Amino acid sequence: MVPLLLFEYMYCVYMYCVLSSVLLCSPDRGTVVLSSLLEFYLDSSSSEAALLLSSIREPLDKPLLEKLNDCLVKSVNRLASLTLLGHVVRRQPPWIHKISRSPLLPSLLRCLKGDSDVVVLVTGVLVLVALLPMIPQAGKRHIYDFFDVFGRLASWSHKNPSAVHEAYLVHLHASVYSLFHRLYGMFPCNFISYLRLHYSMKENLDVFHNIVKPMLEHVRVHPELVTGAQDSELDPSRWKCYEVHDIVIECAKVSLDPREEGCPQLADKWSCLRPDHLSLPPTPLTPQNPLAQRLSGSSTSTPMSLSLMDGNSPIIQVRK
Repeated sequence: MVPLLLFEYMYCVYMYCVLSSVLLCSPDRGTVVLSSLLEFYLDSSSSEAALLLSSIREPLDKPLLEKLNDCLVKSVNRLASLTLLGHVVRRQPPWIHKISRSPLLPSLLRCLKGDSDVVVLVTGVLVLVALLPMIPQAGKRHIYDFFDVFGRLASWSHKNPSAVHEAYLVHLHASVYSLFHRLYGMFPCNFISYLRLHYSMKENLDVFHNIVKPMLEHVRVHPELVTGAQDSELDPSRWKCYEVHDIVIECAKVSLDPREEGCPQLADKWSCLRPDHLSLPPTPLTPQNPLAQRLSGSSTSTPMSLSLMDGNSPIIQVRK
């Protein structure tokens, strides 16, 4: 095991040195090295490779986003690409705002609106929650996509169409709760208008009473609901005076959750929600349960936890 980890570390160091030296001579060759490093990460899930890829600087940001988008489209690489994207978002590189103009954001939203893998859904929605304060101007173009994601996952967590273990639904519900706070904190006028229209339909009332209403009971009346308007809150110029941490704090101000209310440490955190290692009971792994097998990587039962914000990537992690 130790020689394998040493090899992995030495390979990543070598690739980083090659990447740095090649960039001085030819950006095109740098793209080739980047592709090799990304393939190594997809095959090995190497934490060292993830660290190097999340540290990419311009001009390699564009090919990285393009390759992440290619991986996200393929179901076999979807979870790995979302995990890597989570690492990138957490580091907040100077070029992170370019995601709002790249095909990667629409691909992420399509994934959240169409995928049925609960692990992919939880990982993807947490990436979106962390990303929104970094690309607030994307609301003008994608606001209804954000709302559709919330509506779909709120219904999914209540109806459980894939019949996944209840333990996984705990994580999904926590991520939907986090998305609710982010959307309500950033786009209250449009979000409340969406909730009013969507949940006034008879077929959605059950989801509203069981999922959405309890969330509404844990937020204050947003000041923008009195002084703002739907059009003005989507104006990109609204965010010119805001840093990422400012938006996160503004979202926390309207929360009645005592873990968030008036918490100055939020300036250094990704999102308002802190489930603090939600522990899940062991889930039996059988040949009929490929999701659980993929999570554990073995044929034994394992507890699982969702690690958020405390220096960890926004992914479901397995404790063996």
